[in-house]
Amino acid sequence: MIKYWLLLFVCLYCSCIGEQKNRNKDISVNYSQDSIKISINNKENFPFPTLPVMLMQQEDRKKYLIQHYWDKFNFADTVLVNNRELTEQGFVNNISLLADKTNAKELVKDGIDNFCSAMEKHEHARKVCMQMVDDYLYNPNSPYYNEELYALYLERMLESKMLDDARKSTLKFKLDLIRRNTPGTVAMDFDYVLPDGKKNSLLRTGVKGGRLLLVFYDPECPSCHDVMNQMIMDEALRNAVADGKVTVLAVYTEGDVDVWKKSLRDMPEGWIVVRDNMEVKEKALYDLKAMPSIYLLDGEKKVILKDAMYGEVRSAIFK
Repeated sequence: MIKYWLLLFVCLYCSCIGEQKNRNKDISVNYSQDSIKISINNKENFPFPTLPVMLMQQEDRKKYLIQHYWDKFNFADTVLVNNRELTEQGFVNNISLLADKTNAKELVKDGIDNFCSAMEKHEHARKVCMQMVDDYLYNPNSPYYNEELYALYLERMLESKMLDDARKSTLKFKLDLIRRNTPGTVAMDFDYVLPDGKKNSLLRTGVKGGRLLLVFYDPECPSCHDVMNQMIMDEALRNAVADGKVTVLAVYTEGDVDVWKKSLRDMPEGWIVVRDNMEVKEKALYDLKAMPSIYLLDGEKKVILKDAMYGEVRSAIFK
């Protein structure tokens, strides 16, 4: 009989870009001296590795679990791989463990390598799992969206001997895009055109109050409307712009001048509303996976928040 269990609760609080809602997952991880079980809604158990009996401390057990998470999962079994109830839930649990901010980066890389090394050897599993990673970690509408984990995954797969040059080229493009405009770096510059025909650029834009709210938008994007309306109707933001405490630069990136001109009448007074002649997209200067894409910059155009939800940006402005 096992005398005791250690219990770790990992709670994920994730949000969807373009949607003002949170989804929570409570994952109960039981560590014993010789086994691990993660139970969610009493569904079938994932084949977790057996913990060495000499591992007595919770952190040591957690480390072992991360490094050996997929050891007993048979990626050669196509039926098992296609069992979304088991495979995808197991992957979600894995994400929760890897996303823990207390983990050392090297440990997270070990965990990602454990997953990639196991699945990449089998063609069907590789196809299913690579799509699964894209869907969960890189889709901005996923509650598990995580650029940091996704970047580490891309770095690992670029070392894979199982991928051809064409596939690696796609992964390299995504990795380069993710690495741009990270917090603390100066945002990528681009030229834009004002409604009166005058031209300017991001880096030459004057900033009031040391805060620049950079918004990439598309008035023809249905999912943009709720967030854009929220910003437009936000009295606190309106007052901050009027009082010179923040500058809003709204950039239309889609290239249809007529659509942009029609949108001007709906934009708030005091915002700088411009079009970029498709420069941002054609040069892949920013990762515009979903609209609106919102960045918060300081007066020197250094990124404070990257591709963030408006609620997060608002909190940073009015803290």
